[in-house]
Amino acid sequence: GVTDVLCEACDQLGWKTPTKIQVEAIPVALQGRDIIGLAETGSGKTGAFALPILQALLETPQRLFALVLTPTRELAFQISEQFEALGSSIGVHSTVIVGGIDTMSQSLALAKKPHVIIATPGRLVDHLENTKGFNLRALKFLVMDEADRILNMDFETEVDKILKVIPRDRKTFLFSATMTKKVQKLQRAALKNPVKCAVSSKYQTVEKLQQYYIFIPSKFKDSYLVYILNELAGNSFMIFCSTCNNTQRTALLLRNLGFTAIPLHGQMSQNKRLGSLNKFKAKARSILLATDVASRGLDIPHVDVVINFDIPTHSKDYIHRVGRTARAGRSGKSITFVTQYDVELFQRIEHLIGKKLPAFPMQEEEVMMLTERVAEAQRFARMELREQGEKKRSRNDDDDTEEAIGVRNKVVGGKKKKRKA
Repeated sequence: GVTDVLCEACDQLGWKTPTKIQVEAIPVALQGRDIIGLAETGSGKTGAFALPILQALLETPQRLFALVLTPTRELAFQISEQFEALGSSIGVHSTVIVGGIDTMSQSLALAKKPHVIIATPGRLVDHLENTKGFNLRALKFLVMDEADRILNMDFETEVDKILKVIPRDRKTFLFSATMTKKVQKLQRAALKNPVKCAVSSKYQTVEKLQQYYIFIPSKFKDSYLVYILNELAGNSFMIFCSTCNNTQRTALLLRNLGFTAIPLHGQMSQNKRLGSLNKFKAKARSILLATDVASRGLDIPHVDVVINFDIPTHSKDYIHRVGRTARAGRSGKSITFVTQYDVELFQRIEHLIGKKLPAFPMQEEEVMMLTERVAEAQRFARMELREQGEKKRSRNDDDDTEEAIGVRNKVVGGKKKKRKA
């Protein structure tokens, strides 16, 4: 039921046949129903909500037509690219509104009234409250991508504010690979008799993904990582760590050993984050180390191996992480590091995906041969981290997490007040 113009756009993108979720969701959406879409990662969810929105936009053109909410900034940029690509022939304008980027230029972009806004909840609320002349009273579509994450505690107040200022009379789509109980609460608030398009009922990972685990003593974690990177050399890797600090440390460690590794985490500036991502996408770097910022929705076709260096504390995050590889019908590997402290978490993950994972075959002796070189690299990495920390403290202008910007703006004229002794 999709118009010819949009079918041509799909052809140009190389989308020949619709995926399962698209087959289920698009016809229902074109009838004007609300949707809850459940499908494993890498199954074309963006297309499933972008096409119906563009089709409706063709029928009744208007500005500020649709709003897409996403939990992370990188995902917002990626969705925007898809809208631009699909809507290029019909002149669709989309704007990305996320934190970490200058608000002034965003206000100007909003003043031009784009058709589609792709936003993270916090920054959008900011604009709704502070940008003159900007409102969403005419909105026709609301999409929540990775809905379970947006409806989590983190964004609760923001989402409530947004729901208050947009019209009741609209279409609402919720999409995610994993759903929680909270979504049912929201159905009552935001959706009118929604249709559930579930391609996968239980939480599952893709068939073509080979999943392994390695049981290791936690003090040799780094050596095992280096061993695996050597064993599987020539592939491109995404390595997930639990904290920003550990991500940075491991990236420095691997660089000292001559790997082309690049970090991506929430304490980097937005430009650096996009820079890291683009270098990795362009295959200029073969290893991307990331926190869970990158675990959701990011579509990088050539990821061959996902390594869970730190096991995820929420089992559902495991599904999102390993879903970065084996996307859209390709195959891939995932390896999860299990130390003596992670056994229970690992059993939870196995229980959630309903399968026992095999151990990854390896030679212990070879790993032990690496320990000296790794220990030296660890020492260098610690020194570099300390230096970076000191530089940050002395300059303090490099720190552009949102809190820091807020603090700087409160201090008159951006200069720090001297403390009275």
